[in-house]
Amino acid sequence: MDGGPAGAAGPVHEVLAALPLVDHHCHGVVTAGLDRTGFESLITEGAVWPGSGISPFDSPVGVAVRRHCAPVLDLPRHAPADAYLARRAELGAAEVNRRFLTAAGTAAYCVDTGYAPGHGTTTPAELVEAAGGDAVVYEVVRLEAVAEAVAARGVEPGEYGAVLRAAVREAVRRPGVVAVKSVAAYRTGFDLDPARPSAEEVARAAAGWLARAPHRLDDPVLVRHLLWTAVDLGLPLQLHTGFGDSDIRLHRADPARLTDWLRLTAGTIPVLLLHCWPYQRQAAYLATVFERVYLDVGLALHYVGPARARAVLAEALEITPFRKLLYSSDAYGVAEFHHLGAVAFRQGLAGLLRERVDADELSPADAVRIARWTGRDNARRVYGLAGLPGLADLPG
Repeated sequence: MDGGPAGAAGPVHEVLAALPLVDHHCHGVVTAGLDRTGFESLITEGAVWPGSGISPFDSPVGVAVRRHCAPVLDLPRHAPADAYLARRAELGAAEVNRRFLTAAGTAAYCVDTGYAPGHGTTTPAELVEAAGGDAVVYEVVRLEAVAEAVAARGVEPGEYGAVLRAAVREAVRRPGVVAVKSVAAYRTGFDLDPARPSAEEVARAAAGWLARAPHRLDDPVLVRHLLWTAVDLGLPLQLHTGFGDSDIRLHRADPARLTDWLRLTAGTIPVLLLHCWPYQRQAAYLATVFERVYLDVGLALHYVGPARARAVLAEALEITPFRKLLYSSDAYGVAEFHHLGAVAFRQGLAGLLRERVDADELSPADAVRIARWTGRDNARRVYGLAGLPGLADLPG
């Protein structure tokens, strides 16, 4: 793998460089060719601003793509953006995807299939095929997508709660489903009454919501109902927190605002706090005081790039129990982000653990255990993947 930092040799670096990762939260990749605008739109959480003179290539993530992804395309490090895009077009989308997905070294993907803003992206099975067919894949069901499909089919307000529960249970019975996810952070934020809403409250809220179009689930009562439906379901629940696109109100996506709900639901289901930046310290607190709360700093790692990944991981691990941090890329659209997320994670964690070993704050054996836990084994344990086909005897 290209991009290993100078002086990184040692057992922790070697373990992380070779470790087959479990990416516990990601998305599909586009299968069509991309022009400059299309590519730039997929490497920013903001927008592309034609005529502004501002390009996502001239940002930390754009620089990281040119530095760490260019060699995978047989280009020199720091290749100019035009040369990078020309080489990408020359190879074609299928070969580009194969190279980056293979280079990432991911053994298992947990794919959120609920985000489809108009780009043609791979299904979970197609993602594995694009990677060469050696990885295994699982699905994460997005709850809001299920609720909105229920509304689109038509349902009476008084029946909404029961119909939604049945639809969610049907969705998670699909082969390979290991978790559900909510984007409540986008729809309402976490300033929610933590209590379970009554059936009467749900029916009243549904009446108002169903009378509106389009049916974007943003009613606070129905969002609460969705979260409690997840608790009743019993599967791990992934929650977007922190950093996201302009649809989010960042201050309302602070996971610490979930404290009262987490207190009410303690001891029920695993809750996975996704992304978290800039609230990784708040997420670390929650993972420290609630047994079934976990976190990752996916998405943030490829946006800050390998140069700053160590700093973000250091904050996430300041107080977090080591069995509570998971790896994810949150890659979407461009396969570069699958590779870049893995590079940033491997390099950042290797550097952080090496620093602590050098300071005699960790033994080498402890550092190796933490590397394996974070990159692979924590996800296997939380999602029960170790007993599923393809991961029972995962090497490394």
